[in-house]
Amino acid sequence: MLEILNTLAQGGPVMVPLAVCSLLAATVIIERYLALRKADRGGEELIATIRRAYRSGDGAEGLSRCEQIGGPVANVLAAGLRAHLLEVPTAEAMEERALADQRMLNRRLVVLDTIVTLAPLLGLLGTVLGMIRAFGIISVSGTSHPAGITGGVAEALIATATGLGIAIITLIGYNWCRDKVRQVTEEIELRATQLENLLAGAPGTDQEKQAEREEASVAH
Repeated sequence: MLEILNTLAQGGPVMVPLAVCSLLAATVIIERYLALRKADRGGEELIATIRRAYRSGDGAEGLSRCEQIGGPVANVLAAGLRAHLLEVPTAEAMEERALADQRMLNRRLVVLDTIVTLAPLLGLLGTVLGMIRAFGIISVSGTSHPAGITGGVAEALIATATGLGIAIITLIGYNWCRDKVRQVTEEIELRATQLENLLAGAPGTDQEKQAEREEASVAH
């Protein structure tokens, strides 16, 4: 381990921002993994619970279960059920809640995206600085100091390899997060559609209430 650290320390001044990038990437990847790994679960159970609740005539039971479980899917379903119980359009309520949760799902992913681009550029900068150092030694003392020349080349190669390594690992984590967000989004859309279809057949649905309001306006 100490040998690896000593080798990395020879990469020159760009190793400091590269170290910061690696720490940021690791922190964000771990935080996003913990936040997203179970974000798409529970939808099937919630729909089954809501269906049983409406069959027994107690829609509030399904809402209570959604609030108890939490998470993006449960939050959207809870918004729809709450709107239905308050006799307001459910689709708009669920869409608004889904947009709010979408921001949460994509939180800090821009950091990973930036590091994927920035780390190789920092590595390239280290390469340029190392080669400048090597050629500076050659211009002053010729080839009489091979250790200084090879040190500059080593600095260039270490910085390049470190930047590429950080970018590769970060890219893997970033792609996993993006794919997980896509899965959660699809799960939200599926369960929201199922809830709309379920409420369309439940007593006192939005369509029935709208029809009643139209009949009342015609009667007046």
